[in-house]
Amino acid sequence: MMSFLPFFASHVEDLGVHEPGRIALWAGLLFGAAPLSASLMSPVWGALGDRVGRRAMVIRSMLAITVFVGLMGLARTPTQLLVLRVLQGLFSGFIAPSLTLVSVHAPANVQGRIASSLQVALTWGAILGPAFGEVMRRLGGVPAVYASVAVLALASSLLVMAFAHEDPSSRSNHSGSVGLRSILRATREDWRDLRSKPNLRVAFALSFWIQFGMNATLPLLELHQRTLPSPWGMATIGAGALFSAAAVANLVGAPLWGRYADRRGAFRALMLCAGLCAAALALHSLAHNFETLLVARVLLGLAIAGAGPLAFGVAAAETPIERRGGAFGILFSARTLAVALAAFAGGFLAAWISVRGLFAVSGLVVAVYLGLAWRAARTQATSARVS
Repeated sequence: MMSFLPFFASHVEDLGVHEPGRIALWAGLLFGAAPLSASLMSPVWGALGDRVGRRAMVIRSMLAITVFVGLMGLARTPTQLLVLRVLQGLFSGFIAPSLTLVSVHAPANVQGRIASSLQVALTWGAILGPAFGEVMRRLGGVPAVYASVAVLALASSLLVMAFAHEDPSSRSNHSGSVGLRSILRATREDWRDLRSKPNLRVAFALSFWIQFGMNATLPLLELHQRTLPSPWGMATIGAGALFSAAAVANLVGAPLWGRYADRRGAFRALMLCAGLCAAALALHSLAHNFETLLVARVLLGLAIAGAGPLAFGVAAAETPIERRGGAFGILFSARTLAVALAAFAGGFLAAWISVRGLFAVSGLVVAVYLGLAWRAARTQATSARVS
């Protein structure tokens, strides 16, 4: 996916849009459209996967990428490209079913390490994808990027068909009920289950706000960096180093969070992770030189490495295996909705409160919710001891 996401602006230009403001608008819409539509469908796919199998959902998502991303190279207008992005989001969410497929077959004491290993794979994809996309773009233009992603997705689906196995006993007892009404009813039950479990509610909300804070500020990082002096002269390495530093820290941090969660519990680890995220975002707003900003990026990379895997770890601990797909789908929905809203809202908020203010508010929101969740957890623990 990261092979083509950086090139939407270039593709829009190739399709005849040349005014900078309109290019930026279309690029933002194209970037945010798939996460937004994915957030609507992910809980439904999760509930369906609990009935028909998570392996089938992974294959469905890979084939959807093959079709809709492959067709993007044939788009002749930005509107056609936008429609394909919406359809891609509706049908191709692959992270939640992949996590579910692996989670239901892994022992409870290694759930954290399993989720963190998948996070490492995603991070490597985010690092290598743009470089691969740039090579393909130079060889055959943006359509060649889409075509290569479609071929790789098709190959992935064939690998899953050939080598991934699933125990049918891990599915819901209602495996025969796959009608639309039955699936929507199951989705509502998954939402009710989330509301009834405090730890799951906290994981949902923290996952949303951490993802929102990171993605609302990410497109504006270069603007923030340009305003900062560099006493040690490190600013010459450029904004790219800030992204690379966070990515390397992510690779280092993911296995550490996984092992910590397996020893101390995913919920406790998630609370610690959210606290580090809040502190790192606040440090971005307080940075008055490039070197401090670089430290903030490293801290944020370490924290973000755990945010997703730990939230899914909480869901795995709080839900039975036969309903885990629905819980994972809801969590994935929260994360993709945050990405979509952040893509649309970040620029607007920064124009109102400045880029530095956006970092501060993002960190404050995570910290405030973390404080409320910690207080609620203490109250619940006290009540349990008294009873």
